[in-house]
Amino acid sequence: MDKFVIHGGNKLSGTVKIDGAKNASLALMPASLLAAGKSILYNTPELNDVFTMLKLLNHLGVKYQFENHKLELDTINITSQDAPYEHVKKMRASVYVLGPLLARYGAAKVSLPGGCAWGPRPINLHLEGLKKMGAEIDLVEGYIVAKAKKLKGADIHFDVSSVGATGNILMAATLADGITVIHNAAIEPEITNLANYLKKMGAKIEGIGTSVLRIQGSEQLSSTEIETIPDRIEAGTLLIAGAITGGNIKVYGITREYFNSLLIKLNDSGYNILENNDTIELITSNNFIIPTDVTTSVFPGYPTDMQAQWTAYMSLANGVSTITDNIYIDRFSHVPELIRLGANITVKENSAVVKGVRKLKGAKVMSTDLRASASLVLAGLAAEGTTEVLRVYHLDRGYQKIEEKLRALGADIERVKGAEY
Repeated sequence: MDKFVIHGGNKLSGTVKIDGAKNASLALMPASLLAAGKSILYNTPELNDVFTMLKLLNHLGVKYQFENHKLELDTINITSQDAPYEHVKKMRASVYVLGPLLARYGAAKVSLPGGCAWGPRPINLHLEGLKKMGAEIDLVEGYIVAKAKKLKGADIHFDVSSVGATGNILMAATLADGITVIHNAAIEPEITNLANYLKKMGAKIEGIGTSVLRIQGSEQLSSTEIETIPDRIEAGTLLIAGAITGGNIKVYGITREYFNSLLIKLNDSGYNILENNDTIELITSNNFIIPTDVTTSVFPGYPTDMQAQWTAYMSLANGVSTITDNIYIDRFSHVPELIRLGANITVKENSAVVKGVRKLKGAKVMSTDLRASASLVLAGLAAEGTTEVLRVYHLDRGYQKIEEKLRALGADIERVKGAEY
């Protein structure tokens, strides 16, 4: 397993391009199953999660070509509606194939999804929504077995706004008989990207970008092409890399609308934010980090996928801050590792109280999930001495060659391949 070796203390500065969004790609790719033909997804990131989804789609019969961020998916000859455990266990987003397979073929057998080590993310909203559309669903030996001669339009009310459930039901509804209305739908940019893709395929969707989606089912859809939106989490992580090291960073290929809540918090913490077309610039304005509380919520609120990074950042603030995660209440596996670096953090229920320290000191730390790994890298960039971040395969799931981007900004970071721990 690879590890990162970081010699901290360098102020990061420079300009970096933001790649396509992981979470958008993982919805767009299975959506191609809804039509027979060749679809093209531009700006697709080269990430382990993307390759995991490609292996699953290939198992179903999808042929693909992937080069220079251009992904071509050929869904003409789908040979299976069975998504086995060996493919699904690695990634929760694999459950996205359920809606398209059920809608187009009337049957799907999908292993219950796996993914990050922290906490459960139940898929009951996906299943209840499909049941309301007429699907018969059983759980058999760890598999979701779903059947529906033809899905029917339905009124679906989500108790909580769920990106995954919204995406799955939205895809299924495009080929259902009649009208489906999704209430309390997620409005994250990745869902808007998916809805726009489906619309280009011929789906009849109203309310895109709002919490109420109205879908008139179609007899069939056609393959098409779309640009994957930029990754707001990668952009935010890189901006915090600049902030935690006291540097100035520019990210381009993304606009404020994707992550305004984070930019507001960075401004509150003592940084100026400048915008110019698709470029966001972070400029230091203080000699210290102002403690700034964060509470995660659904979009357009502060994203849970940036909670761990903010916790690392606040560990060097000039005072006390509180980080509360209202999306995933047990998402604090990074805290014990940050404490190994010298952070002063106490977790109670779904909140972390962070008492800023003057400095962090390098140590060996262990990655436990994707965003926790990012927080450890950020802390290591700011720490005195050498930090080794182990098990960085978690990072490779969601950040494309992040060490190269950080090195280009002035970081002293090296990937050691096949490291023995």
